Amino acid sequence: MNGERFDRLGWKNKCFDALNMLFLLILMLTMVIPFLNVISLAFSSGMASMQPDIILFPKQFSLEGFKIVWQSLDIWRPLMNSTIVTVVGTLLHVLLSSLAGYVLIHPYVPGRKTMVTFILITMMVPQEAVMIPLYVVNKDLHLINTLSVLVLSGLVSGFSILLMRNFFMNVPYEMAESAKIDGAGEFRIFLTMYMRLATAGLATITLFEFVGRWNMFTAAVMFINDDMKYTLQVALKSMIIDTSSVSSNYLVTTNVRMAGIIISIIPLLAVYPFVQKYFMKGIMLGANKE
Repeated sequence: MNGERFDRLGWKNKCFDALNMLFLLILMLTMVIPFLNVISLAFSSGMASMQPDIILFPKQFSLEGFKIVWQSLDIWRPLMNSTIVTVVGTLLHVLLSSLAGYVLIHPYVPGRKTMVTFILITMMVPQEAVMIPLYVVNKDLHLINTLSVLVLSGLVSGFSILLMRNFFMNVPYEMAESAKIDGAGEFRIFLTMYMRLATAGLATITLFEFVGRWNMFTAAVMFINDDMKYTLQVALKSMIIDTSSVSSNYLVTTNVRMAGIIISIIPLLAVYPFVQKYFMKGIMLGANKE
């Protein structure tokens, strides 16, 4: 009887595993097929890309879409704007979030628990609820239509601060006290000890912030009206939605739009392999320590 029961359980487990595999396969196809379609259309000729078909391989292989995007649409300018905003904003975000997380691990800081509670409350406030106040503040500071407003937007976040705090709490506090006895200052301890031991946490918030700033759209649309200050995502929106010609000689065909999308995701694909090995470790370790 026990053998028959185990056989039935084994059969049910195999069916469950097969259904899981089928579901994951379908889920993978919903992501892979559109991505392959974008790549294939980007490397197809203009006429071939206008056909109402889903293609997985380029038709009439051509690089004309990339040439038109780069030369005629001047995508290099929004690309440089996005690069400046992303690099400068990410570096400042990581530095400030790490400093705040470092301060919150010290037991002698007054009101430490109150600060943590306040930071948690800020994470519950939706971004849409503060859009108008943010616009008014930035307008009063004369930051509208500048790249500075995009750098300052979301310069710190409660998630990054608490994640770095949790990482720093994994470092024995006695090590810092020993370093102070040897004459090391707070900033030196922060840079040489805590930052080096929190590599996974730094990689985690760097990846999150880099992706978020590179794909920044709402803030760019709200704060930027000058087309010379457009970021890449805003320029791509205008290019993809606008069906008129970009000049007297070129029409925004499907391969041009898809070429712009490919150009926009290249930096993300280039950064991810360098931080991927730290990413999952950072998420797990940063979430466990209270």
